[in-house]
Amino acid sequence: MRAVESPAESADGGNDAGDTGGDAERLRRWRMVLGGGEADGTGRTLTGQDAAMDAALGALYGGSGGARRSSGERSAGLGGSAPNVARWLGDIRTYFPAPVVQVMQRDAIERLGLASLLLEPEMLEAVEPDVHLVGTLLSLNKAMPDTTKETARAVVRKVVEQLEKRLATRTRATLTGALDRSARINRPRHHDIDWDRTIRANLKNYLPEYRTVVPERLVGHGRASQAVKKEVVLCIDQSGSMAASVVYASVFGAVLASMRSIATRLVVFDTAVVDLTDQLDDPVDVLFGTQLGGGTDINRALAYCQSKITRPADTVVVLISDLYEGGIRNEMLKRVAAMKGAGVEFVTLLALSDEGAPAYDREHAAALAALGAPAFACTPDLFPDVMAAALEKRPLPVP
Repeated sequence: MRAVESPAESADGGNDAGDTGGDAERLRRWRMVLGGGEADGTGRTLTGQDAAMDAALGALYGGSGGARRSSGERSAGLGGSAPNVARWLGDIRTYFPAPVVQVMQRDAIERLGLASLLLEPEMLEAVEPDVHLVGTLLSLNKAMPDTTKETARAVVRKVVEQLEKRLATRTRATLTGALDRSARINRPRHHDIDWDRTIRANLKNYLPEYRTVVPERLVGHGRASQAVKKEVVLCIDQSGSMAASVVYASVFGAVLASMRSIATRLVVFDTAVVDLTDQLDDPVDVLFGTQLGGGTDINRALAYCQSKITRPADTVVVLISDLYEGGIRNEMLKRVAAMKGAGVEFVTLLALSDEGAPAYDREHAAALAALGAPAFACTPDLFPDVMAAALEKRPLPVP
């Protein structure tokens, strides 16, 4: 059975005369899912656009559109050539919505070994850009010929701009509010009064006969200043399994760096450590400065981050990793404990993506939780709330 949901209804399907509309449509959908052949039980013959959609599905997942093996069984196949694949990519963008296209592209790269073909400019121009495609391109970065690099950067930039548009405004608003609340003052000017907190702080002064609260103590927000209030260190595992997290973290790093009241540092690591802070004005440069794959030495990365902390009580360190440590485990835990003991807010994210938690080292996660740094997967939409809680030293909104 095909690993993709049945396509949207087509007006050009092959309905048999005598079928009711509902029964015909159900049979058509089952025929598209099962892939045809005598054993599928539908007895349907597809024509027109349905036949073209079926061929595109069959080329990837097998079925009536797939290639035949010598034994007579159906198998997937796109011909193995760039023109055939480029044509197929164009077809699926014509027949299916973007989210389905992205799933099919990902499956084609994994099932049919098409990663090497992405090194050709005409292929990159045909694909539907998404986070996972960016991860694949970054993993191929070192093998990418010069003729392809500009096209690849354009694809990556399109995805980055989409993510920034989705995430930047809310992130800035959420963190600005958190920074203002962390600078709360007790003698605020009228425009700086936090009325909700002022009322709660003075409920004991409620006068029932007047149905009012007498505000003996005013609570307000400090005025936002241009001075740096907090420091944030993003420490990102760039092993192959963390590709989507690297993409999102780079975008968030650029957003945080654009806020004058937050000093942001971005560090990526495998067995080596690379500081990409000076490239944060362009997340595309950050992404092409990464090298997905390789081993993992979390302890070495945290040692570097620890050496850059100058104001522990005003610093948040965010470790984004699946915690498969190739370095010295006990030293890593001692380092986290030392940072927390000095006043650093330490956040451990197993993933920063929409896919949920990947495979991760549960023993290390439990050890970090025991130190007061619970490890959890975080979606991009939740990340601003997690950072706001860390900046205010509140309990993290662990999902």
